[in-house]
Parts: sequence; C-alpha cells; structure tokens
Amino acid sequence: MDSFTDRCVLVVSTNYAPEHAGIGPYSAQIAEHLAALGADTHVLAGMPHYPAWRVHEEYRGRWRVREVREGVTVHRRRHTVPRRQTALRRGLFEASVLAHGIAAPPRVRPDVVLSQMPSLAGGVLGARIARRAGAPHAVVVQDLMGAAAGQSGMSGGGRVASFAGGVEGRVLRSAALVGVVHESFADRVAAMGVPRERVRVVPNWTHVRAPGGDRARTRARLGWPEDATVVLHSGNMGLKQGLEVLVEAARLAGRGGGPGSGGTVRVVLMGEGHRRGHLRETARGVESLDFLPPADAEEFPEVLAAADVLAVTQRASVLDMSLPSKLTSYFTAGRPVVASVAAGSGTAREVERSGAGVVVPPEDPEALLEAVRRLAGDPGRCAELGARGREYVERRLSRRAGLERITALLREASATG
Repeated sequence: MDSFTDRCVLVVSTNYAPEHAGIGPYSAQIAEHLAALGADTHVLAGMPHYPAWRVHEEYRGRWRVREVREGVTVHRRRHTVPRRQTALRRGLFEASVLAHGIAAPPRVRPDVVLSQMPSLAGGVLGARIARRAGAPHAVVVQDLMGAAAGQSGMSGGGRVASFAGGVEGRVLRSAALVGVVHESFADRVAAMGVPRERVRVVPNWTHVRAPGGDRARTRARLGWPEDATVVLHSGNMGLKQGLEVLVEAARLAGRGGGPGSGGTVRVVLMGEGHRRGHLRETARGVESLDFLPPADAEEFPEVLAAADVLAVTQRASVLDMSLPSKLTSYFTAGRPVVASVAAGSGTAREVERSGAGVVVPPEDPEALLEAVRRLAGDPGRCAELGARGREYVERRLSRRAGLERITALLREASATG
C-alpha cells in the first residue's frame, strides 16, 4: 500500500470522537489523517461514553448510528456502559461490544484493518473482519487488558486476567504487525508468543495545542490564588489511577503535615470516572482539595498550564499494562510533572526519559507532598522541567511524527500481511 488513495481502511476502536480523553482522540486523528490521504476510511466504534462512563445524551437510546465526521464514516453500535467497574461488569461491556459487532458489522470490504486495544472485543472484531475480507490486520496496543485485570485492583480482576490475556494473545499472534505505545509493553507482548520482528513501537503524540493564553487570568477565573501551589490531576478517575494518594496528600497539606514546609498546597482533581463519587466521599472535610469537571478542548491546555504541578498517579501494582495518555498533554503544557508510580514502570520510564518531572513511590502521600513542596521552593527547576517537557514533545511526540508512524505501520502490514 504505497498510497492510501481509493483504498478502504477500517479502524476498530470502541472509543472515538467526540470523546475528548483517553484513546478516542487518537483514533479520531488516525482516521481523519487516513481520509485526508485519500483512503475510504471507516470506523467501527461504540457509543461515546468516556471518561464519564455515561453515554452522551444525543446517542442515548440509539442502537446503531451511521454518521460522517471529518470525512470518516463512523459505524456505532450500542453496548452496555457500566457505571461501576468490576471484572463482571467489564466482561459484560466487552461481550456486548463483541455481540453487536458480530451481529451488525460495517458493510465494507477493507483492504487493511487497524484495531485499537485495550478493547478485547475490538481486537477480536478487527481480527474477524480482516480474516473474512482477506485483509491484513494491524493492532495498536494502548493498554494490555489481561495485565490490567490483574494489576488494576478491579474487583474480581485476578479471576479474569488469565482468560483475558489468553484471548488477547490469540488476537496479537494472528496480527500481521503489533504496535505498542511504549517499549515497556514489548516484553509482555513477546511473552504472549508474538515474534519480536512483528512488534513496532508507535508512541502516542500530543493531541492538544500548546497553551497560549493569560495564565494569571485563567487562575483567577478558576479561583486559584497566586500564592498557592496548585497540584492538578486531569483525566479518568478509575481504580488503576489510585487517586486516593492525592486525597491524602491534600489532607496532609491542609493540616500543615507531611515533610517539607512553607506555602499553601491545593490539590485539584479534574475529570470524570466511576471512582469520582468514592473520592468525593473520601475527601469530605479536606479543604485543600477541589473537584472540577473536564475542561473543553479549547480550555484544556490553558487549565493545565495554569497549574503549578501536574500529577500522574497509579496504584503500586500497575507495572507494564498502561501508559497514561495524559502525559503527552502534560508535557505540552510546560509544567513540571510529579509521577506517583512504581519505579521501572512504563510511566516512570517515560517521565524520566522526558526529563520533565520527578518520580516518587506510589501510594505514598508524604513523598508526593514533599516532591511538590520542593518544586514550589525552586521556581528555576520548575521552569527547566517544563521546558524539557515541551522539547520532548517537539522531538518525539509531535502529531505529524505520530501519524507517520501509524501510516508506516499500515503500509508495512499491507506489504507483509
């Protein structure tokens, strides 16, 4: 496939625009890029529901939707949307995606299929459609679902990790090529039986613009005092994020406790997710903690840049199954990052490689608060870390570079599949 002109490409991704967080923006930009190259581009997707885990109002009650967005034909299929994450509920979600996708696949004959995982059902559907069309199948692994079931702390996750990992392995072994968003995934993919020569590293890119507004004005609008150190976490509020560490850090800060000294620290959790209610309940009486709804696409970069420190957190058990997509946006914002994650995890390695932040032990609120206070006391270092993040984006995480890696993956899969 030297050219995509007049070729049919199917992207299988449960998450898609108008979802503005997680995998949805990447799937949309890939599909729109392929359409701009001349491909007849189709997407098999679910109903928009992430990160709130609630179907967008305009799609509620609809079984099937066919729409054209930015030159891409999107085929949506209804599925369950669990408000609370357990292994059983996640299994029902995947089963409903799979059942509806099998019952009503898009009526197209693709020349190549690209599946975005962690949706296990999406991977199975992509493999099935590709096989029936006699087309090569490429997979991009955003998260590893089998590992996620075992590492995320989801209720009942240990019981389904082996099953999910087995299905995942069959999908990946059958693919012409497997792309992974971070090299830390490569060993686990290879352990599933995927030959190393069929694995490619295809990092995500930043899908937001660089901030350009008045930082002081944004802080004033949000009610953030200039003399406060604002620690912001943006994104999904789920189990694997382990956001309780930020609640406890805010509790310590409000009491004047924890190591370090000086300055008021405020923690802000911005986003949606099935753990939001639990976190609000846990944070009762913590005056140094605020909750914000997700910012819209235009406002989002300005809110990130208005913070003093950007936080990424994961449970201690999360090692090699996930790389938070928020990191690309954090680096673009030009603010220092504090990562409360396991040493040696993909997230820790990415923060360290970027030079844009510091890594502290996971689930340790005192260590997190100490790192924040050290940064607050060293504006020069904050500026240096922020600048390194932006440089890293320009060098490695530009949209152009990311989309070129995906199109190269598809061309190679078409040549070898």
